Amino acid sequence: MSRQIRFNAFDMNCVAHQSSGLWRHPKDRSRQYNTLEYWTELAKLLESGTFDGIFIADVLGTYDVYGGTNEAAIRNGAQVPVNDPILLVSAMALVTEHLGFGITAGTAFEHPYPFARRLTTLDHLTKGRVGWNVVTGYLPSAARNMGQQDQMQHDDRYDHADEYVEVLYKLWEGSWEDDAVIEDRESGVFTDPAKVHEIGHEGRYFTVPGIHISEPSPQRTPVIYQAGASPRGVRFAAENAEAIFVAAPSKEVLAGTVKRIRDALQAAGRDRYDAKIYTLLTVITAATHEEAVAKHAEYLEYASPEGALTFMSGWMGVDLSQYREDEPVGNVESNAIQSVLQHLQDEADLGREWTVGDLGRHNAIGGLGPTIVGSGVEIADELQSWVEETDIDGFNLAYAVTPATWEDVIEHVIPVLRERGVYPEGYTEGTLRQKLHGAGDRVKDTHRAARYRIGASLPA
Repeated sequence: MSRQIRFNAFDMNCVAHQSSGLWRHPKDRSRQYNTLEYWTELAKLLESGTFDGIFIADVLGTYDVYGGTNEAAIRNGAQVPVNDPILLVSAMALVTEHLGFGITAGTAFEHPYPFARRLTTLDHLTKGRVGWNVVTGYLPSAARNMGQQDQMQHDDRYDHADEYVEVLYKLWEGSWEDDAVIEDRESGVFTDPAKVHEIGHEGRYFTVPGIHISEPSPQRTPVIYQAGASPRGVRFAAENAEAIFVAAPSKEVLAGTVKRIRDALQAAGRDRYDAKIYTLLTVITAATHEEAVAKHAEYLEYASPEGALTFMSGWMGVDLSQYREDEPVGNVESNAIQSVLQHLQDEADLGREWTVGDLGRHNAIGGLGPTIVGSGVEIADELQSWVEETDIDGFNLAYAVTPATWEDVIEHVIPVLRERGVYPEGYTEGTLRQKLHGAGDRVKDTHRAARYRIGASLPA
């Protein structure tokens, strides 16, 4: 049987999330990001296409590496203005039954104790359809506005995140027993105090002595998403992630990344396929090849290379405004997203040297992921080849214009994939974790969070 292909939609609570300048296109509705109607209609659309979920990115700062200021980001609407993603979920959950919600939230600036309650609340309200995309942060502007001079060093951020998630796992998994809430109306006892436990955490970064103040939600621990592809990020993902998002400019680079992740999962004592891996991709499609090519050309007329370089400077931690357009992207050190630089270096090793101008043009639509253009049949062929050649599970689909990009995928691509038996006809019942992995609502015994269950043997 052919391997099933999975889709996520990649969005952000802002205009023109990955495609700089495309907010100007007449069909683009991203300007309505600050209305509930945009998000509820989008959620219903994605559920009609049996998408696994909507993955909502976030930043807590502006892209101010390019030119040494945030003026280009502000001018281009490059993820600024941007609103909180978590507040969108309840509304979208109310109008859907199956769609999952991957929420991005960082470990750097919010204490884990209140954050645990917020995600437990959402897991209750969505009936177990919430995932958390764990990010450690990379924008220096966010650190400065939180009273710090800069982000912690790259690997130090992951050390901090390790303890952050440990506190959360203790709260979610190790505080309340499953039958703690007894609702005994005769005695007047709602919760049995003997079955609610303080976690007694004392660590390098956090001290959390008490109980989780929310009762267990359907999943207890939300599905853990992660997007780090650096060596330290892969190690963190291998121990924690159940869905992993990657971005690579080519199949060759992506195949290497996926193998490193699968190897790391196995080294962490988990199955190689305990995490679904989705790669970032933008699809531009239509009824015919010629119409799709014309649509792509039209989109490029609205794209902003300056906005794309503003993004790339922030992602790489390098001010690209100081280089000529024809200058190759050399080997530089980064305290931002190290995998971006690594992938460009991998491309150079394969004989494909990128210039600064290439980055501005190529990344103006779809950001860090490739853009593929063609008819529904051509796109389906290409998607199947990516899965077969790289061992990914699915695609994190960014938009050129919203919601038209996803409407086109649902109209032209999904029917072809279904005819070939490689795309789901409907949803599995149950929580987001059950839908993704088919192994129940709670984390597997091999997952790091399981160590902190009541009665489990804690790690040394």
